[in-house]
Amino acid sequence: MKGENGDFMENVFTSEKKLGFGLMRLPLLNPNDGSSIDIELTKKMVDTFLEKGFTYFDTAWMYCGFKSENAAKEALVSRHPRESYTLATKLHAGFIKTLEDRDKVFNEQREKTGVTYFDYYLLHDVGVDHYEVYKKLDCFNWLADKKKQGLVKHMGFSFHDNAELLDKVLTEHPEMEFVQLQINYLDWDSEAIQSRKCYEVATKHGKPVIVMEPVKGGTLANVPKKVEEAFKAYNKEMSIPSWAIRFVASLPNVKMVLSGMSNMEQLMDNISYMKEFVPMNAEETELVHKAAEMIKDSIAIPCTGCSYCTEGCPMQIAIPDLFRVYNKSKRGEITDVEANEEYRQLTESGGKARECLACGQCQVACPQHLEIINYLKDVAKCMEKQD
Repeated sequence: MKGENGDFMENVFTSEKKLGFGLMRLPLLNPNDGSSIDIELTKKMVDTFLEKGFTYFDTAWMYCGFKSENAAKEALVSRHPRESYTLATKLHAGFIKTLEDRDKVFNEQREKTGVTYFDYYLLHDVGVDHYEVYKKLDCFNWLADKKKQGLVKHMGFSFHDNAELLDKVLTEHPEMEFVQLQINYLDWDSEAIQSRKCYEVATKHGKPVIVMEPVKGGTLANVPKKVEEAFKAYNKEMSIPSWAIRFVASLPNVKMVLSGMSNMEQLMDNISYMKEFVPMNAEETELVHKAAEMIKDSIAIPCTGCSYCTEGCPMQIAIPDLFRVYNKSKRGEITDVEANEEYRQLTESGGKARECLACGQCQVACPQHLEIINYLKDVAKCMEKQD
């Protein structure tokens, strides 16, 4: 397959199975502690995933409170032959300040995961600011050297910015073999996320695409009732999340779709329709685009729950959790009493929305480019009126 510029698509992904196991939202022993991974359940899920013929696992330095890579070792690497799976991880600009930091992180990642090489290695969250860091610290050449040494099989980057910048990065660094993009049917024509435009740029450059956030942090698994009814009227057997994952998996240049599966039920559901994947037909595609319009009207805050914003919050505000309660309240999924109780529990150990200092670190970290400071004011106005 050729890109529009005449370049042949890289033969980077050889698996016929398009579903990847995203190790970002693993099952937890304590739902309020992102690092309390339920290793025993994770082992069972990993075993099942492999037994069904799927092989791609994706982790990163900071996932699950910096414990995801350790979990990859305990649940996957130490228990299965190296040739039975492929493993991807990432270097994040926020954790490197010097040239030496690159190897420091990389070597610790090899130790944490227990592998001698990574099948896929990504520069994490390339955007305007991070791109400058990666260039300043010569990370593109550094990663190319890792590939030459056999420590990395394929190199690419994940991206959370506009299509114009993506075109610039791929033009300046054609050696990158693939791109990981946020694509889902809700963000397809979004001017903030630019899913479609970024997909088209990657395709133009002949770069295969890995999809992240196909269900937008669970948003497309919990759709408004009228959307659920429309999906079930078309096919009552298909789960609601399946529409989101099948939409992106049907795009010709998408080679892998990551799903952050938190329990066995989610895993088995994904496997049920991805084991022998059938692309969407025109009628189904039209239906998801109509669903997107209905969903947009119902979402107060389009947060995916990635929690990147919380790491440096000086007031320790559980921003994604507060947004989740606020959204549920606005959609009428919970009563005011239930919303107030959830909010009270969430703010017992962390800051309240009104305590935001407006320092802005959360907005810099947010891959969705949300105006978090203003949204927190909305939450405070709604949830703290009787406080």
